Amino acid sequence: MQIHELEGILGVELIERRPGAPMFSELGIEIAERARAILGAVRDLTDFAQHRAKVLSGTLRLGLIPTLAPYILPRLLPQLERDYPDLRLDLVEAQTKVLLADLERGTLEVLLLALPLKVAEFEVVNLVRDRFLLAVPADDPFPETARVRPNDVKKRKLILLEEGHCLRDHALDYCVKGRWNVASGLSATSLATVMQMVASGYGATLVPEVAVDVELRDDRVKLLRFIEPQPGRSIGLAWRRTSPRKADFLTLGQTVKSALMQPRGQNAVPVCERRSDVVFQEVVHSTLGREHRSRQTKRLAEDRMDTPRNARLTPKG
Repeated sequence: MQIHELEGILGVELIERRPGAPMFSELGIEIAERARAILGAVRDLTDFAQHRAKVLSGTLRLGLIPTLAPYILPRLLPQLERDYPDLRLDLVEAQTKVLLADLERGTLEVLLLALPLKVAEFEVVNLVRDRFLLAVPADDPFPETARVRPNDVKKRKLILLEEGHCLRDHALDYCVKGRWNVASGLSATSLATVMQMVASGYGATLVPEVAVDVELRDDRVKLLRFIEPQPGRSIGLAWRRTSPRKADFLTLGQTVKSALMQPRGQNAVPVCERRSDVVFQEVVHSTLGREHRSRQTKRLAEDRMDTPRNARLTPKG
């Protein structure tokens, strides 16, 4: 239906037509908001009818932030495919602001992201604590067996993700408390790029523990753990309070926790460790045919898993 047809039916003007770009009238904005709420309620009604008989079945539209998706999905998707074969996941990767807008519009049903949120209309469940580690060049004089104090970081330039990433915001919160030296001329859109900057000696960065398995693949980088209380972020789920699929979301949350706490491969440790007394272990691994020794957090995955057939990933933003 065209806008002018809708105006004729309602008997009101929704658009202010003037030279240049037209804009919604005040009444048009209110009607658009009400229409958005109605469409969301229709989607919730459809979800209730289709999914009330069986938990985690049918299609589920899940959004994830970029600093979680590549690290959690390789563990989560195979477990979901095994335990819930009737579930079809539509996945969207985007920054928090974009995901929240999609959740509000109803194009996404649940989000996996970093907490807390500043939006009151969504229901939230906290799943795990994801601690930060300090990634520095391998020739950094600080010993790997020691714990880092805020004062130990002040002489290092910190490289952070570009604005819009919640990981940057969490890191800045901790940096401000310690008055650290944040590199103003260096930033990146991905954690992988930041780690390459660290490997090349441009500075240091904070790495979430959940990302260690994927991002710690260069022997020019070593990881240092902080003293207590260690900096970190909370990982959780968020959904609309009106959604009828709360049971699905709570089950998904338990599956996420199980996937993150389950060791992968022999002698591996969980990605997100609940205990605070875990120390770095000494591991020996081979790179380009030569062995080198590095005291690091144990590698979390030796075997890479392909994305299951019943999941589709759509990057956004």
